[in-house]
Formats: sequence, C-alpha cells, structure tokens
Amino acid sequence: MSEVIGDSRVISSNQIGLHEKLDEVVLKHLSHEFKKPYQIHTLEAFKQVEKWVEQQGKPIIFDSCCGVGESTLHIAKAHPEAIVLGMDKSADRLSKHPTLEKESLGNYKLLQVNLNDFWRLAVDANWQLSHHYLLYPNPWPKSKHLQRRWHGSAVFPSLIKLGGQLELRSNWFTYVEEFQQALRLANIESDTVIYSSEQAITPFERKYWASGQKSLRLTCDLSLT
Repeated sequence: MSEVIGDSRVISSNQIGLHEKLDEVVLKHLSHEFKKPYQIHTLEAFKQVEKWVEQQGKPIIFDSCCGVGESTLHIAKAHPEAIVLGMDKSADRLSKHPTLEKESLGNYKLLQVNLNDFWRLAVDANWQLSHHYLLYPNPWPKSKHLQRRWHGSAVFPSLIKLGGQLELRSNWFTYVEEFQQALRLANIESDTVIYSSEQAITPFERKYWASGQKSLRLTCDLSLT
C-alpha cells in the first residue's frame, strides 16, 4: 500500500474536552438493548467464520477496524496460540492485504463486515475474547458525531460483553479519554499511557509517529465484568 510518511494533520474538532452529552448517551445505551436488524452480508460472514472458529477451538482475538490488516498480521504472529479475526467495513482496504502472508500463517482471517452487527452476533453466540484491539478507529471528531464513536454508539454494551483484554490506541486523546469515561460509567476501570514502540503496526500509526504525533493507549480487562 503506497503512503506518504510524515504528513498527517493534527485532528481538529469543534468540541472542547469531553462531549457534554457523553454520560447521558452512554447511560442510555447501557440501559437499552440494541435491536437494529442485522445486515445480510455480515450475518452470512459470521455464519461462515463461526464454523472455522468452532473447529479451531482456540482463544479468539478481535482486531476491529483493521484497515488493510497489517495489525492483524502482527497480532497473529504475536499470538500463535490463538486465532485472530481482522475486521473492517471496507472491502477495498482489506483487498490491499498481502495474500501470501495470510496463507502462510494460517491463524487469522480478514472479514468485511459491519461491526455493529458482528459484535452483537458474537455475543449472541456466547463468544468470549482473550484480546480485543481497537487501533486508531475513525475518531469522528465533530461534536455532532458522538454516537458514531464506539463508546457513544448503541453497540458499546456488546463490546463490553465480548470480554477479554481490551486495547485502544488513538492519536486524538479526547477519544481515549471519552472511552475511559464510558467504561467508568459501566463500572470498569482502565489505564491510559502515552504509547510508543520501535515498530508501528498500522499504516496510520506509522504516519502519525512520523508526523510527530503521539498515541494514547487505553487498556482494561473486560473479563472481570
């Protein structure tokens, strides 16, 4: 995938600090079941991969919003004892993943799905994750788009129910701080630290760091809920 290193703009927003309606929105979603009908393509994708997951009988890791799947590959290499599902809504982004890597490693799959549906389907199937990665999700920085952020969406309770060691990274610190507050409203404690590493594992992470931007990482154990 071609990319220009070091030219990422700092995220700008018309929102100052945590969203003023964050608590209200999160508490509403925590107390109401999300009943939107499933999209057919995600339902079919889940049914197909569900058989593979059952056959493997291994710990399950989600790499949600995986883009081109570079992070999925790194996670799969780091967790040979598990199976990894890299998921993104864009078929175009997923098509840029190197096929040979996927075939040679064998413990991960890439899926083009709607995560609002896939997470709920996984909960319905009683899946419990060992790890869940949310690496640089679309921040939706405009104030009016709060409910497009994962912590402000109706599917947030399903993310919690999936359990596992959750790791979120973002270069928009407000996103992580809001996510932490949303978890707090669900009585879940989390930790945040400035994150850096010798190796970036997503194209966005590489570009942000080359541009001098920092990443904030949130971690928590959802299996304790």
